[in-house]
Amino acid sequence: MVVRKEKRNRKYLGTRRWGVGNIKNARGAGDRGGVGGAGARKHNFTHMVVYNRHLLHKKGFTKWDQHKLDGITLDQISKISASAKGDTLELENCKVLSNGNLGKPLTIRAAGFSKKAAEKIKAAGGTAVAFNGDAKE
Repeated sequence: MVVRKEKRNRKYLGTRRWGVGNIKNARGAGDRGGVGGAGARKHNFTHMVVYNRHLLHKKGFTKWDQHKLDGITLDQISKISASAKGDTLELENCKVLSNGNLGKPLTIRAAGFSKKAAEKIKAAGGTAVAFNGDAKE
């Protein structure tokens, strides 16, 4: 027996939005739920939580090799040096900022220094040495 082609449904021909009611009910990508990770806060939320949790609560772009330094002020350094022995202080992964003053001469080794902080350390009689070996006396 020959399989006949099913008759084309002409029910919605001539209408503006093929049976979705108001025009705004089927507008753009919101009608399709987006593509990929779109709709993470609505209908794809469970999938995102289970499989792509690392993508939640992030905005913008971050350079992959960018390492942020912690900031430490000269006031904090003077408090640390008051309780510590010796006149050398090593601060890994820190940038020394110029807020405050040093009470005594110190040799400070850190990942970075602001210009004013290096000047204040020099004025107090100390030295500022970056971990890459640049001394700012």
